[in-house]
Amino acid sequence: MENIQTDTYRKIHFAVMAIEASARKANLSGKEMHDRLKRQNLIHKRLFRHYEQLHTQSLDWVVDDTIETLHNWEHEEKEDGVC
Repeated sequence: MENIQTDTYRKIHFAVMAIEASARKANLSGKEMHDRLKRQNLIHKRLFRHYEQLHTQSLDWVVDDTIETLHNWEHEEKEDGVC
């Protein structure tokens, strides 16, 4: 049970760092970035699900990847007319 809690804590900590750093780079508040990522389900589908690969990258790389993925997913949503 402790290993599951530790793994969950690491993923949450990583996601918080990625969200806050992405918000700073995009000149958004942490809440605005969180809300946009949550709307796209990017926190779970990207940051949590791919934690093992992402946490080995630099924070700058993760930030750039997160922002680019967010923009791509939002663009796809607009193209699909699901606003």
